[in-house]
Amino acid sequence: MGPPNQMGVAVDVAAELVEIAAIKELKARYCRLLDAKQWGPWRALFSDDFFSDTSQSGGRAIIGADAFVAFVRKNLGRPSRQTVHQVHAPEIEMTSSSTALGIWALSDVVALLPGITLTGYGHYHETYFKVGDQWQIAASTLTRLREDLAIGPISIRVSPRWRDAAAWLSGIR
Repeated sequence: MGPPNQMGVAVDVAAELVEIAAIKELKARYCRLLDAKQWGPWRALFSDDFFSDTSQSGGRAIIGADAFVAFVRKNLGRPSRQTVHQVHAPEIEMTSSSTALGIWALSDVVALLPGITLTGYGHYHETYFKVGDQWQIAASTLTRLREDLAIGPISIRVSPRWRDAAAWLSGIR
């Protein structure tokens, strides 16, 4: 046992590290399955009542894993809409033996149209629950620091105002 936590309960550091490693694997599968467009296995990563909030990044809030997966599949599911999601520098805090919070640095690339690519940088802020022996993502908020739109050899930084206007015009918001 390690030192006591804020509640005065002794912390099993080795057990926490095992759980943190499992959450890291969960997030790695999230990226791989999303980019591979394997929607069934990707859906299994989320709690049924999953809450997604991408409103700060030009998207919207969605309640329910099935609704979220359907939304992402509709917008990114075409083979021509290739994506690359990479997360790193995780900050994971165990809040109990079956709950955790995480922040992940994110860079992603989305092929919008032939010759037009969006590259984004930001963070996922997430909540995790352990169900049985499996961790699931219960909530995720995506924030963006920067977005770059590449049209052929030309790259343009997308301001939040442009992004919000494009989201409004496309009906995402």
